[in-house]
Amino acid sequence: MSRLLMIAPAPVIELSDGKLRLDVKFVEGMNVHVAEWDGPVTCILKRGAEDIPFGATYDRADLDFTLEIIDREAAIDVRDLTANDLIFAGADMYDVLHLAAPEQRPAGTKLVYAIEYDQDTRLRIASLDGKRSFLRKLRSKVWLLNQERRRRAALRGCDGVQANGYPAFSAYSKLNNNTILYLDGRMRHAIMATPQEQAARAVHLQSDAPLRLVHSGRLEPLKGGQDLIPVARALHQAGVNFTLDIFGSGSLGADIAKDIAAAGLGDMVHLHEPVDFETALVPFMRQNADLFLSCHRQSDPSCTYLECLGCGIPVVGYKNAMWQHMAVQSGGGWAVTLGEINALADKISELSGNPAALLKAGELGLEFAKAHAFETEFSKRMTHLADIARAP
Repeated sequence: MSRLLMIAPAPVIELSDGKLRLDVKFVEGMNVHVAEWDGPVTCILKRGAEDIPFGATYDRADLDFTLEIIDREAAIDVRDLTANDLIFAGADMYDVLHLAAPEQRPAGTKLVYAIEYDQDTRLRIASLDGKRSFLRKLRSKVWLLNQERRRRAALRGCDGVQANGYPAFSAYSKLNNNTILYLDGRMRHAIMATPQEQAARAVHLQSDAPLRLVHSGRLEPLKGGQDLIPVARALHQAGVNFTLDIFGSGSLGADIAKDIAAAGLGDMVHLHEPVDFETALVPFMRQNADLFLSCHRQSDPSCTYLECLGCGIPVVGYKNAMWQHMAVQSGGGWAVTLGEINALADKISELSGNPAALLKAGELGLEFAKAHAFETEFSKRMTHLADIARAP
């Protein structure tokens, strides 16, 4: 039996009655870790969250794992935690990179990092932060460069690395011989598109009905939400028969609603509040969508791509480093010039007259998603951790 210590960036709020508000996806993920791990699991979180949009209230006694909560500014010190056989932490967090030094953890305790962002993505996000002045952005980039040196040293010095997505794997796999690639997502085999749903989509696409576009995600500049209505406007001007359902909320939500009305698109573009992923969004996409519109410019390993493919619908999006690679590997969609709104509209216009291409991409994408279902990817990761914990 091995003891696992996880250090996560998930938010936590301690309530006055002693209960905790936690992100639902975090708790569900921790429960799967507990189920897959042969031994007790502890997780360290930091205080400081003010709001958890997709959260729920939990009693500590009802959690299947031990939760340690420390102050936001507190240093993470595990040197007295001698009972843990393996520490699993996110290398995107700068305050865990010191743990790679042998003297920073108990003798014999293994260390594995997970990594999601490459440095280009971090720098691009810093550049797009509209709340910061030029000088603050410059300082942020210098700080990021310094942290990257620490991060690369830590990845060299740990016992293993799990890279989420193609950009992170490409950037860091050469630093550590025990690096695995995984594709994060929430699509289990049980909720993927059925043959009957694929057949119904084929009937729809081969009729004169509108092409059903869908988008989901946070409506923020970093996620490309500002491009959604310009794409829809270009499609409308080109005479494309389509509908677009947008699921999400964020700082751009009010502007998007106004732009829909101003462009006279209310009959074809519909803005929805966020809905539950498994019980509402997935069934909607499986049964009421033909193509996912992605305007995401960053190269982070967004799980949205894989989740759309699991619903049987292909993706058209910008040629960021993540989607460009996945589009080729899966055959499940198309990547166009980064930031070119007209390129997205032109590709959708072309596809609206080619149902065979949409159906083929949907089938190829679904098969790719099945090969990388949540169960498969998670089992691979847990086996990797267990092998490292058992190694001499």
